[in-house]
Amino acid sequence: MDTARGNRAVGEGIVLPAEFDDGVVWAAWLYYVDQLTQSEIAKMLGVSRATIVNYLQEARERGLVNIRLNTEVGSRTGIARRLKDKFSLEGALVIPALDNSDLVQRLGEAGARLLADMVQPGDTIGVAWGRTVLAVADSISLPEPVEGLTVVQVSGSSIANPDFAPEFCTSLMSRRIHARCINLLAPALLSTPALKQALLAEQVLVKQFELIHSSNIILFGVGDIGPETLIRSANITGQEDIDAYQAGGAVGVLICRFIDAEGRPVRGDLDNRMVGIELNELSQVPRRLCVAGGASKLTAIRATLKGGYATHLVTDIATAEMLLQ
Repeated sequence: MDTARGNRAVGEGIVLPAEFDDGVVWAAWLYYVDQLTQSEIAKMLGVSRATIVNYLQEARERGLVNIRLNTEVGSRTGIARRLKDKFSLEGALVIPALDNSDLVQRLGEAGARLLADMVQPGDTIGVAWGRTVLAVADSISLPEPVEGLTVVQVSGSSIANPDFAPEFCTSLMSRRIHARCINLLAPALLSTPALKQALLAEQVLVKQFELIHSSNIILFGVGDIGPETLIRSANITGQEDIDAYQAGGAVGVLICRFIDAEGRPVRGDLDNRMVGIELNELSQVPRRLCVAGGASKLTAIRATLKGGYATHLVTDIATAEMLLQ
């Protein structure tokens, strides 16, 4: 039925303006844009407040509304400030504790929010691999399009664990933020140092490494080298190779590179055959976002921060408290 000023009556007796054909959309507009209260909207639409609550929930479920919490909220907490001071970080985001929650997923969601806030037009974003990196890539969304973005894979490819392989993390990230995707067209580990040198001399890989070195943001996680670590289960190399690094003092892994408790590189046979960004190259990227947490990774995360490999950290409160002890 037509009403005054071109408005229309729809189900439940709700009267909508002519430019709206959905009561859920109209209620969401009044609440989030015009900032009316739920009671005011209920009176205006002639329905109960409970109906408006349901409308607003439906608006979120349908993707009509995207609620973003400014990451400054988490970075202004006392514990985040103490982390920044202790480890000379530019930014730290600490997520609260939740019982029976998926820590990797929650770290990924928090990392995605912080990364989205960091991105600027024209950025080249280097992406590592692993479960947490994948969770960031799967969770990220930009509040509005950002022009000229490039996402580049920073470590060689592997057929092991395809669910969070380097090429998958990179391609997923690029799709989520509508960026150009550059995958590294080489295996993570080659059979001999000579083959590595010959392969890296190929022009296509020379250009790809030029892109890697031009990254102004890099996203990476941290791995420990215990029996359940990702570097062991990924089957990139044999257990004896990792044991040798551990015997040499390694406590953590950053993008397939090993570090000791002070964050110093621990070199071995794999380094001469590994294809990907080096630790000294990682340190030269202007903004370096490390997303990692959990008690099993505490020593490796502390070593990463001591080595100065991260400018920004996303972690959980339990890990943060242990890092500050």
